[in-house]
Amino acid sequence: MSITETASPTTASTVRDDVETARRVFRDGRTRSTAWRLSQLRGLLRFIDEREGDIAAAIEADLGRGEMATFMADVGPVRHEIRHTIRRLQSWAKPAPVAISAATAPGKAFTVPEPKGVVLILGTWNFPLLLTLQPLVSALAAGNTAVVKPSELADATGRMIATHLPRYVDSDAVRVVLGDVEVSRELLDLRFDHIFFTGSTQVGKSVMAAAARHLTPVTLELGGKSPVIVAADADIETAARRIAWAKSINAGQTCIAPDYVLVEDSVRPQLVERLLTELSAQAANDTTRIVNRRHVDRLSRLLQTHGGQTFGGDVDVDALTVSVALVTDPDLDSDLMREEIFGPILPVISVPSIDDAIEFVDARSKPLALYLFTESKAVEDAVIGRTSSGAVGVNHLLYQLLVPELPFGGVGDSGLGRYHGKHGFDTFSHHKAVLRKPSRPDPTLAYPPYGPVVRRALRALMG
Repeated sequence: MSITETASPTTASTVRDDVETARRVFRDGRTRSTAWRLSQLRGLLRFIDEREGDIAAAIEADLGRGEMATFMADVGPVRHEIRHTIRRLQSWAKPAPVAISAATAPGKAFTVPEPKGVVLILGTWNFPLLLTLQPLVSALAAGNTAVVKPSELADATGRMIATHLPRYVDSDAVRVVLGDVEVSRELLDLRFDHIFFTGSTQVGKSVMAAAARHLTPVTLELGGKSPVIVAADADIETAARRIAWAKSINAGQTCIAPDYVLVEDSVRPQLVERLLTELSAQAANDTTRIVNRRHVDRLSRLLQTHGGQTFGGDVDVDALTVSVALVTDPDLDSDLMREEIFGPILPVISVPSIDDAIEFVDARSKPLALYLFTESKAVEDAVIGRTSSGAVGVNHLLYQLLVPELPFGGVGDSGLGRYHGKHGFDTFSHHKAVLRKPSRPDPTLAYPPYGPVVRRALRALMG
């Protein structure tokens, strides 16, 4: 596909029609069978396999990211999620038995996972395939229809999805909507049965407010400032290499990227020295641009106002690039330490001890991810037990995203809800409670009026 062979933006007048089409398909019942669901998942897999070159070209046009980096970040994880879901869908979709009590015997109790209906998926630009199609995998596996809106900031990828995806899935059940923020507002004015949003905390609040008008459940995959704690006993060489790798991917434009480093005083000089070497080496392998001029200006402002010492951080406004920067000992009240950085800037803060690092993290909003480098089980237990975050990575970063049965999601300001694997299937399903009892026996003593003996028996059974 050439970049010019693309679908047109959706007009506001057709948004309602797209939603109604998806709702009509859901009502006709076709999405409930596992055969239909599996056919959609296999279609998604063919889309990924057959259009991988188009995907890479579109993401390169949007972000400047190279083909292999796109495979690692977008294509591979989605492909793995689809295959994992196909293998396990039959078991996930079965009714699940539930034990009954003596008070409700005889009988059988079970839950039935049923699709919620029409779901809205609002994708984002930094991983424009992964964060748009991975939730769609879960939504289709659960038997829903979907209205999918890719981010307008990744325009080429959004148009590629809108042009080609309908050829691989039920195009009435999966409606791809293109457009700007006004189209998103049009969508949020309508009623959905679930809304899945990936983006900033500020916009997430607006999405949740819009959903509240219809009492629509939401999943909000947000972000925040994900810290790295480096203990004195850590393998400093490995820690520096892995931190630099994770920070350099996608020019730091990753919701679970390390946002800042807390390092024990005794190993700070060694860590800073290794980080400078590793950041320089890793950045040379990344061709990703900053997404637009507004974000370049934002990152430039953060570099100019933090009050610490900067290594690197050259800004090229015309090329939309910011070279990787290490910032030591920034002002803790600066915007750099208050805002999510979402770019190739890594602050390093010294702390006297692990206890101080824990207190530092706990004094701030709960992050989407927390990373720890240590060789001590006691330190690991202390950090995991005394902090709250969406996920924890010990001695590595980002890889928790690739474990399909680990839930992915935030807590507090970093998000609401979770997905991936069975967790995604459950997010887009309503687990309906069912109790089946036989018509006989039907003893009269089960109904009022209750005599003294029956009252005592009922209290014992139900108490």
